[in-house]
Formats: sequence, C-alpha cells, structure tokens
Amino acid sequence: QVQLVESGGGLVQAGGSLRLSCVVSRSSFIGDMAWHRQAPGKKRELVARITAGGSPNYSDSVKERFTISRDNAKSTVYLQMNTLKPEDTAVYYCNVVVWGQHYWGQGTQVTVSS
Repeated sequence: QVQLVESGGGLVQAGGSLRLSCVVSRSSFIGDMAWHRQAPGKKRELVARITAGGSPNYSDSVKERFTISRDNAKSTVYLQMNTLKPEDTAVYYCNVVVWGQHYWGQGTQVTVSS
C-alpha cells in the first residue's frame, strides 16, 4: 500500500509564501506527481504536475507564482507557493502515480487572509 503524507499548510496573509511537502512511502516506480486543490463549494482542480523526468506544468491561475519540484531520492514532491492570494484558499492534495495507479494524500489546509 502506498501512503502519502503531506505537510506545510497553514494560515498566511495575502502576498505571503508557503511550501507544501508530500512524502511517498515507497521510493521506486513513482511516475507523475501533482498537487490539486479544492475550495469550499468547488470542484477539485489540478494546480501543478511534474513528470517523472522533471517537466512541470501549471494551471493558469498559479503560473509564475507557484513552483513544483521533486526530490526522487527522498520520494518527495514540493509546492512552493509565493504571492499567495485569498482565492488560493483551499485544501491541497498530493497525487502520485505508482505503477499506473493514482494515490492521494489526506489533504492540507491552506488559508490566505486578505
């Protein structure tokens, strides 16, 4: 069983920064890694994804503010979030693909105050 443990969420003022981390409980055969988020009353949406080869892509709403990265040696994916806005408030979920199967973390709350 693959487990994901997220950390780094919290409360921050608009314009501030946070870094999310997600550790995967296995070290091999990890494919794409991604962060999604879900705000109250809204559908879960993709925020950023990074391929096994390290190529990132971002939703338009976070481009040039967020950076996704991965450390394969630590089986960890990060999301550096800068210039946070109140509309970034959501539960952020880590998602990874292992042997073609998708796994999700439990979610971490990010709240941005205006």
